[in-house]
Amino acid sequence: MDAITLAQEIIDGRRITREDDLSFFLSCDLDELCKGADMIREKFIGDKVDLCSIINGRSGKCPEDCKYCAQSAHNHTNCEVYDFLPEEKILEACRMNEREGVDRFSIVTAGKALTGEEFDKAIHAYETMNRECRIDLCASMGFLSAEQLHRLHEAGVSSYHHNIETSKRNFPNICTTHTYDMKIETLKKVKAEGMYACSGGIIGMGETWEDRLDMAVSLAEVGVDSIPLNALMPIAGTPLEGLEHISEPDILRTVSFFRYINPKADIRLGAGRALLTNDGELAFKSGASATITGNMLTTVACATIRSDKEMLKGMGRDVTPEYMK
Repeated sequence: MDAITLAQEIIDGRRITREDDLSFFLSCDLDELCKGADMIREKFIGDKVDLCSIINGRSGKCPEDCKYCAQSAHNHTNCEVYDFLPEEKILEACRMNEREGVDRFSIVTAGKALTGEEFDKAIHAYETMNRECRIDLCASMGFLSAEQLHRLHEAGVSSYHHNIETSKRNFPNICTTHTYDMKIETLKKVKAEGMYACSGGIIGMGETWEDRLDMAVSLAEVGVDSIPLNALMPIAGTPLEGLEHISEPDILRTVSFFRYINPKADIRLGAGRALLTNDGELAFKSGASATITGNMLTTVACATIRSDKEMLKGMGRDVTPEYMK
């Protein structure tokens, strides 16, 4: 079988599972794989590109030991450290992203979970944004309980982000202070609450191709709605600082087979777009249908909202959010 034939089978209803021979994705022609992935994207997603933006609502001093992260207290970086931001700052950023025509806006916080008074502040901020803005709201606040997720949902949050980062096999090589299974359980709570589940990971952390395939299948099994794929940008002071950047062909192959395995999910470009031609133009022709954008990300700057929209419009993609139509 070739990649185009498989793409048509997926369009016709076939779904890839663990029982399939996934090694095909590693040996098939890359150009054909990308072309087939774009066929699947066009069928199930269409030309709309979902743009999301974030604000780093609480930074640094994270007790978790994730080896890639600038915000971990176990690593020695120059990460900015501050407690939960004032609501006015969050609201200002939300309004700016709405003016720029971003689809959704998220508060992201460092730490294992946002709790107590800071969580209450987050709820109030979301209630205010939901009342005063039209942009869709997302949250990324670690291992929340079902009750906390329900409170966020009631406050106007429609989407929750919680990356699994890598495969179950490789996860202990990346983090030891929490488990892969804890992440899967959190995503199941998100789905049970009826929220849009956003979960992906980072490639280029020393994992195998089989780890990447396993991550793609695991996300399909949970039924996530959005899959952010980040290419590691090694940060000085972290255990992964010496790793070489992953190549563009390897990123494109990964994006493509994630589309085959998750045909109806938004495959979302995240960190590492600077490693791609024109901030990811080829990736958007290889199955990607969404991106993290913004004039400020957490630790590594990326393209701006306006440059993203200009590039995507030039490709004939729709970048107008529903609330502006």
